[in-house]
Amino acid sequence: MTPIAPHISTFLRERLPHQRGASPHTCDSYAYSFQLLFEFASQRVGLRPSALTLEQIAAPLVMDFLASLETERGNSPTTRNARLAAIKSFMHFMEYCVPALLEQIRQVLAIPAKKTDQPLIHHLSVTEMQAILNAPDIHTRAGLRDRAMMHVCFAAGLRVAELLSLSLTALTWQPTPTLRIQGKGRRHRALPLWQQTAEDVRAWLAVRGEVGAPELFVSHQRRAMTRAGFTYLLHKHAQRAAQKCPSLQEKSVSPHVLRHTCAMMI
Repeated sequence: MTPIAPHISTFLRERLPHQRGASPHTCDSYAYSFQLLFEFASQRVGLRPSALTLEQIAAPLVMDFLASLETERGNSPTTRNARLAAIKSFMHFMEYCVPALLEQIRQVLAIPAKKTDQPLIHHLSVTEMQAILNAPDIHTRAGLRDRAMMHVCFAAGLRVAELLSLSLTALTWQPTPTLRIQGKGRRHRALPLWQQTAEDVRAWLAVRGEVGAPELFVSHQRRAMTRAGFTYLLHKHAQRAAQKCPSLQEKSVSPHVLRHTCAMMI
């Protein structure tokens, strides 16, 4: 039997970040996929995750795990496919580490991704977006942060991971206010800020203070803002904005909607 613990440690700590050059976000996503897989396998075979063997992560168990993601956790087919991609990446790595299990690995690699529907792109109108930006109380530190954070996400068309990983050094003011982004696939781009966006960022920096975190936007605990934290704040301000902009009551405002809204206004 082949213990899986040392191999998954090597895969997550060496193979992904150093050999493949995967981003921290990708590494975290893959690690969470295996956390879910090992929890499922542990319950199925009655062993602690650290005692699992590679032989137990066979195609039938993986298929049952993928099915449970949709039926028990309520994940979408897209999320299911993302978890499968992480498992297949690990199995490709194991082809060279444990060639004796090539047949079992081949069966896992043969599991097909599920077809998904391309959803319609939802976006906000100028009036709706402005109502959300006006919702925070700019007489408070948190309000200044929330307005600047939402404005940057919208005006620069950023993904959530890009927004939350922004560091102070990514911002330059001369000759024009600009953000330097390292995005998906390690692609770099420089994004000039709109005048009002730059003013909102300046207002936030004036009250941000000295904190240990290098990120531009920080939480009340003076740590980097999390995805869940930003999503919560956006929903809170969208609900507040809906009181003055009734059309928002019929729309679901997610961080990705801000990105789509920017694209529709260019």
